[in-house]
Amino acid sequence: MNVTIRPAEKRDVPAMAELIEEIERYYGTTDADIQPLDERRVQVEEALFGSPPLASALLVEDDTGDIVGLAAYSFLWPAAGSTHSLFLKELYVRGTLRRQGIGARLMAELRALAAARPGCSRVEWMADRDNPGAPAFYEALGFTESDGKIVYRVDSGNA
Repeated sequence: MNVTIRPAEKRDVPAMAELIEEIERYYGTTDADIQPLDERRVQVEEALFGSPPLASALLVEDDTGDIVGLAAYSFLWPAAGSTHSLFLKELYVRGTLRRQGIGARLMAELRALAAARPGCSRVEWMADRDNPGAPAFYEALGFTESDGKIVYRVDSGNA
C-alpha cells in the first residue's frame, strides 16, 4: 500500500480525533474513560493550531485519503547546552499497516525535521515497558535505550 507522510492540516482535525480514540483503545482505555469525540476535536485543534500551537504532527495518509498513522511531536529547550530537541510524544500506525516500513519512514521524517532546524541537537522519545513491540521496533532501527534518565509523571488535576 502506498502512503503519504505529511504535516497535519486544520482539515485533518476530525480524522485525527478519531485516530486518537483508536490509540487510546490500543493502550487499553475503557469505553467509560474515552473522551467524547467533540471534546477531542476541540483539544486537537487547540493543540496543533492554537496560538501558540502546543505541538505538531506528521500524518500517514493512505491511497484512499484515510489517516492511518501519526507522529506527534514538540520542540523542547534546552537540550544539550543551549540547543533544543525534537520530542516525539506519540508514534502510531494502524495495526493493519504495521511491519510495512511506515513507522521507520515516520522516524526518518522526524530526524530530517530535526536536522533541518537550526539548533536542534537531537530527537528524543519514550517507550512503554508494557508494550514490548515498541522497544523491539526502535532496536530494529538501530536505536538503543538511553541510560541515566528516570521518567516522572504526576496528574495536573485537570481532567
